[in-house]
This record gives sequence, C-alpha cells and structure tokens, in this order.
Amino acid sequence: MEFLRFAACLLVAVTLMAQKSTSKSTAKTSSDPVFAKLSEQFIHQTLALSPSTASQAGYHKHVDPKTGHTIELDAVLDDVSPAAMAEQRKLYAQWRERFRTETPLQSLGVEDASDWRLIDDQIARNLLEFDRIQSYKHNPTLYVELLGGALFQPLTDEYAAKDVRLGHILSRISQIPRFLEQTRQELADSDPIYVKVAVEENGGNVELIQDTIAREIPAESKLKAEFDKVAPTAVEALKSFSRWLQNDLVNRKTTRTWRLGKEFYAEKFRLVMETPVTPEQVLADAERDLQSTRAEMLRIALPLHKQLYAEHGDHSDLSTQDRENKIIGEVLQKISDDHPRRDQLLDAVKDHLAGIQQFIIQKKIVSLKARDNLKVIPTPSFMRGSFSVAGFHSAPPLDPNAEAQYWVTPIDAQTPEEKAESKLREYNNWVLKWLTIHEALPGHYVQAEHANDVQPISRRLTRALFANGPYVEGWAEYVAQVMREQGFANSNPRYRLSYLKVWLRAMANAILDVRMHTMNMSDADAMALMMKDTFQTQAEAEAKLQRAKLSSTQLPTYYVGVREWWRLRKQYEAAKGKDFTLAEFHDRALDQGALPIMLLRKILLPQTR
Repeated sequence: MEFLRFAACLLVAVTLMAQKSTSKSTAKTSSDPVFAKLSEQFIHQTLALSPSTASQAGYHKHVDPKTGHTIELDAVLDDVSPAAMAEQRKLYAQWRERFRTETPLQSLGVEDASDWRLIDDQIARNLLEFDRIQSYKHNPTLYVELLGGALFQPLTDEYAAKDVRLGHILSRISQIPRFLEQTRQELADSDPIYVKVAVEENGGNVELIQDTIAREIPAESKLKAEFDKVAPTAVEALKSFSRWLQNDLVNRKTTRTWRLGKEFYAEKFRLVMETPVTPEQVLADAERDLQSTRAEMLRIALPLHKQLYAEHGDHSDLSTQDRENKIIGEVLQKISDDHPRRDQLLDAVKDHLAGIQQFIIQKKIVSLKARDNLKVIPTPSFMRGSFSVAGFHSAPPLDPNAEAQYWVTPIDAQTPEEKAESKLREYNNWVLKWLTIHEALPGHYVQAEHANDVQPISRRLTRALFANGPYVEGWAEYVAQVMREQGFANSNPRYRLSYLKVWLRAMANAILDVRMHTMNMSDADAMALMMKDTFQTQAEAEAKLQRAKLSSTQLPTYYVGVREWWRLRKQYEAAKGKDFTLAEFHDRALDQGALPIMLLRKILLPQTR
C-alpha cells in the first residue's frame, strides 16, 4: 500500500469525521521572501511542464512568463517528446544552480533550510533519472499511469463546473494519439514485466474512456458530439499502443532488466530515504528483526494454538523454524477463515471506519480535522497493476477541500475462485482493520489532512509534492503500532498476531527490495521469503513480487520510516517529560508536513541541532 503523492514531473514518481480539530499548531513560521518566491516559481514552472501532475496538485491555471498567456493546464496532456524531456532536464539543472547561488543553505532558517533540502534532493533524483537511470526510456508503465491519472483526476476534483471539467478531459483525450506517438519515440526497450503490466493497465485506460467517462457525458449535448468525435480515435490509439508494446517493444534486444543494480540503487536510496542509513544496514537490521518478530508471534500463537488445535499438540518434534512455521501458520489459517465475501471488500472496509474513528477520539491519539472529504472507492483500473490491494490518494494541496480517496482494489470477476480466496484470506477482517488504519484513520488520510493546512502555501506545496517517503509510509505503520499499544480491538490476540504478520511484511519488503535490485535474488527465493518466513499467501506474494520489480527503493520506506518515527517519539517524550501527550506530539509532527525525520527533529527539538 502506498500513499499517492504525484511529484512535479513524470519521473518522480475516509468519510467519518465527527471530531472537529482544535489544533492551532499548524506550521506557519515566516519564510525568507527570496526563498519563498524562488520556491513558488520553481514549483509552478515544473508543474507547468507536467500538466497531469499539476492537476493532481490542484494547480489549474499557469501564466506563461514568456508570453503572458494563461494556460488551462487541466486541458493539456503532457508533452513527452525527446525535446520536452531535454527541456525538463535543463530546467532542473538551472534551478539547482539558482537555489544554491541565490539562497544558499547556510543563509536560511531551520524551516526554509528543510524545504531547501527537500527541493535539492528532488532535483538530484530527477537528474539521476534523466542522466543515468532513464526509466522514461525503458518503462512504459510510467506513461500509461500518467495518462490514466490525467483523465481520472478531473472527474473527482470539483475545481470547476462539471461541464468545464468534462471539456478538459475531452481535450486531453483528443491529445492521446500525439502523446502515445511521443511515448513510442522515447521508449528504446523494455523488460517483459514492464510490458505485461503496461498492457494490463492500458486496458484500464480504454475502459476509463469507454465506460467511466462515457457515462458522465450528457446525451444530446455538445460534449457528447465532441466525445463521439475524439474517443474512437483515442481508443484505437491506445489499442494500437498495446499491440506495439507486445509485438515490437518487448522483442527488442536489451541488456537492461528491471533490476536497478547496486550503484544506481545506492544513489537513489540515499535520495529517497534522506537519512544516513545505507541499504546494507537496512538489510541486516530487517533480517534480524524478522527473526525476533517471529519469536514474538510464536509466544502469542501458542495459547491460541492450544485452544484451536488441541488434538495437534505443540509440534515439539519439529525443528525450531519448522515448529514456528507450523504453529503460527496454523493459527493464522484459522484467523483468516474470518474474511468477507469477494464482492464485499469495499463494504467491509467502510464498516471498520466508524469503530476506528471512535477509538482515536477516545484514546486521544491525534486531532482529526473538520473536513469530511474522504471517499472509499475501487482502485482505478489503470492503477491496479501497481496497487493490487489498496492505496490512498489525497486531496490536492492547493485544493484541500476536494475529494480524498481511499482506493480498495476489487477482486475481478474473472479471477479464479482459488486465487480470490487466497487474497481474501490474506486480507481477512482482522487485517482489513489494519489496512484501514494504515490508509485512512489515523494513517495517510489524517496525515494528509494535517499537511494540507501547512502555511505558507509555497511550503505546503514543497512538502506535499516532494514528500519524504519514510515520513509518509513510516507514519502509517508507526501509528498502527500506537493503536495496538493503546489496546485497539480490545487487545485481541487474533488482531495482535495479524498485525505482527503485517509488520513481518514490512521487513520482507525491505529485504526483497535490497536483495532483488542489488543481489540478484531469484523469484523462487523471494517467494520462499514471503510465503515461508513471513506467512503471506501465494496471491499476496505474487503481487508483491511484481511490485518489487516495478519499483525500487519505495518498499523499504515502511521499515526505515517506522524506526525513524519511534526514535523521534522517544526523544520528544524524554524532552517533554511529564508534559508529554500523544496527541500533542502527533499534531506537531503532522502539522509540519512530510519532511525527512532528521529535519523534522531539528524543528520539534531545536536543542538537538
């Protein structure tokens, strides 16, 4: 599960709110006027180069500094031609020099210095992509998902009257043939896994136009006439693109694979984590913690096993690991019997929200904002290759009252019963409680609601668009642990054991990512790690294996982040002493937005600088 914040370039890649927030601690420290102006100009210029990303951010109109003309960004589909990509690369390099020359880091206060570091690291990530990794030349899923987001966002973000937004969508649909022709020019070769997922998700784009958008177009209207004019051509271009992927691109000889490689991985890892930890340290710590977590799970499982499998005994004749696997696995199997039907996943998730919200209020975990803008919806089809289970898509930082979305991926009607059952057992009713905590309350939704109040707006945009991954994913895992610590689900051992299984998954994510991208870990070894060592079902393990190949350095953010959050919490608690409260700490930390934890520490605990 991943928190979806669309960054300012192609390459960077909950409904119950009864408690009104009274928190006044939202970050509002004054900003250096020169740095604030530069930040705003940088963000606007880079967003204007990726109109689909601008829509995600809530930036709808851009005044071209050269011509003075106002551009309706929501009506424009990105230019991804070689010339446009070269222009993006040039712009990032120029801006890096401007920030370093006009507002050097040492001249800024702690708040601006934090934003400066976010921007500088983001520019470095983009330049690493442009100059060395060059995913845009090898990974077609980048374009397919960008296109889907460009068409989907105006449907759900009510930034203008519906007919205006539909007009913008139709304008973008009319540009699809040009966009896909430019995509063909950029893509040099591709690993088969990228092609497989791109074709699947591209089918989702066809469905988005023919079904979802078509239903929104009023009959007997100018919009319907325009849709009938542009949609068939766009759909044929999409289908032709899928054929090209399958018949041409996938057959091109290449020495590249989905594996990033040790050198590129280390550089990207540093810029994503924004903390001194190395991949080697994370791997060693995750493998050690995996074993200690399994031991804790065994302690919880033993009395449950005795109750549920009295006739089995305690399997004392088995070796240590085999005994752990047997006892924990059998108990988890019984727990997973309690799952929703395949057509009830969304309803089950919605049912958990009210109880979770009440627990947050009762235990004073964190302040909840007054906005009531969360919707639980099916994951858009064009994103289901990457988000096979769930994800959170926040309201745009420039339009915080717009709709926020908790995506839950339904089980396709064509999915065989055995595979559907495997997924439902993995996401049984106990694990679905954790999922909703992670994605919605008090996880990503609450996190985004606090971040969308950051002032000034230039700071809000910076910390939203360039959000630190370990802060974002670490919060959702950390606060799930806080909920467990506070007795969520009446401290039921079934929930505790289910949560620890999820925590095992976070460690496996980190191990998979490092070993697969830098140490040639095989598919078989990856599946064994997930299914034998961390008790994942085959369906979950297969989906995670695909995700590990589609991405790099994102999967460790959960494990790295939660450890950083606990370290900060303990330091803050020690500094506050008897005055420490969970809500005050959580509010202050979330009110800063998604900064690297080591920079957040300097703001919350200035004495530690």
